[in-house]
Amino acid sequence: MAIGGLALDVAGGSGNIEAKITAAVVMTCVVAASGGLIFGYDIGISGGVTTMKPFLENFFPTVLKNATEAKPDVYCVYDSQLLTAFTSSLYVAGLVASLVASRLTAAYGRRTTMILGGLTFLFGAVISGLAANIAMLLSGRILLGFGVGFTNQAAPVYLSEVAPPQWRGAFNTGFQFFIGVGVVSANFLNYLTADHHSGWRISLGLAALPAVIMTFGCLFISDTPSSLLARGNHDHARVSLFKIRGAKNSADVEAELAELVKSSQLAIEARAEPFKTILERQYRPQLVVAMAIPCFQQLTGITINAFYAPVLFRSVGFGSAPALVATLILGLVNLGSILISTMVIDRFGRRFLFIVGGIQMFVCQVAVAALLAATVGDAGDGEMTKGYAVTVVVLLCIYAAGFGWSWGPLSWLVPSEIFPLKLRPAGQSLSVAVNFAVTFLIAQTFLATLCHFKFGAFLFYGGWILTMTVFVVMFLPETKGIHVDSMYQVWEKHWFWQRYQGSELRNPINGVWKEFQLWQISVLKNCKECRYGDEVPVYVPQGETVLISYAPQGDKTDRVEDRW
Repeated sequence: MAIGGLALDVAGGSGNIEAKITAAVVMTCVVAASGGLIFGYDIGISGGVTTMKPFLENFFPTVLKNATEAKPDVYCVYDSQLLTAFTSSLYVAGLVASLVASRLTAAYGRRTTMILGGLTFLFGAVISGLAANIAMLLSGRILLGFGVGFTNQAAPVYLSEVAPPQWRGAFNTGFQFFIGVGVVSANFLNYLTADHHSGWRISLGLAALPAVIMTFGCLFISDTPSSLLARGNHDHARVSLFKIRGAKNSADVEAELAELVKSSQLAIEARAEPFKTILERQYRPQLVVAMAIPCFQQLTGITINAFYAPVLFRSVGFGSAPALVATLILGLVNLGSILISTMVIDRFGRRFLFIVGGIQMFVCQVAVAALLAATVGDAGDGEMTKGYAVTVVVLLCIYAAGFGWSWGPLSWLVPSEIFPLKLRPAGQSLSVAVNFAVTFLIAQTFLATLCHFKFGAFLFYGGWILTMTVFVVMFLPETKGIHVDSMYQVWEKHWFWQRYQGSELRNPINGVWKEFQLWQISVLKNCKECRYGDEVPVYVPQGETVLISYAPQGDKTDRVEDRW
């Protein structure tokens, strides 16, 4: 497979284990992926209710006044810090929750964290639907944020650990698919309730429904085998793995279980503060990629389109109901493109979809900017005809399709699959936290950016899309088909990241010199006083117990514990 211009043929380890697709693993992954429903529903519902007149009358009368002016600046109609606080407050809470979720998933498991997220989101939905003032409305949003933070941290990791390695991309894409389902459902509900006096209450309150669906489903699935082993529940892990892989595949299941046990032993023996360990040099590649990808995902501008699509469409000439219809169409296109991604992601790989989707989105953002510049103009007082407005919708649909089969699902998949077991919860937490932090900043500033940058706002996001596409070409290794516990191999062979992976420890096995990385090795005996040249028994991922001559770099009197 292609990795930064180099070829890599990964073999050995658990990557050769043939995990079958069973009805149990499909149902389990569907339930876990349904965690995306609550996030998607909230994204879709937020933009819709902010165009409803009764909602604006109750909470944001100034925005309503600006919208009814004789000839407003179309770029600045909805520029309100209080309105953006309603949208973006969820993401501050989500950021905090995602960091807390790392401890919860490590201590109590992925499944428990998803259930907690569902219940928290349920309470937030009830408070939002019953809101009588802005304080109550924002309190509900914060609870929704905690629910989304817990779920977004746990669900992608759950999917990556349970899915068969050769189909991990397709199964993990299910999370983004359910986000899309949530967005479309919310858009459709907004359309149905737009003219109802209490429509905004119905839309916000019904967020409880996807929370109930996900939480109820989680009651009937077990935790992942990796999570159970990391917490010392070997028997439960064995039962869980046989359940999802099928009793007929006993030989493959036993082999996979043995690999998982080895990985969990390494994680247990290397007990250390994960947020400190993840900063070590050998984990630099995973950390950079896991933080860059969610940051770039939001800098595509897609969440802004979902939040403010109804607002944007009204600004360029659609009425309230037509704007909601256009937003619904946008959501359906995104949903269809996610299905396409599910079918091709494990065939063409992550890099190919990232690059193709990035080029597609870049072209569309530049085209929208050019269209707005030619019609509405820099002053924002020009007229956009219906034909041009429809063209904007078409371009944004093509843009949404590009996101749906690339940066949408892959931004959840890649960070959840690249870390070793001991750092997986912490790594996913940081990735989700970055996602929420950038989303908050963009959501809080987009309407003001649109007001001041005018059509240049779309060029701003287009520039970022070009930057992230170059990043993928240069620095993202291909990970398709590789078991999550064998993922270290892609970093060792990458043209740039391999410099962070090394030590000079080598061991002759059957006359062949073979290199192992420090983070792959677990010393099997107390060797605190080992000196230069001592033979040290260690365990390595391929399953051998071998003797390695201790040869630290630098002072020859360094102790083993200083290097391992």
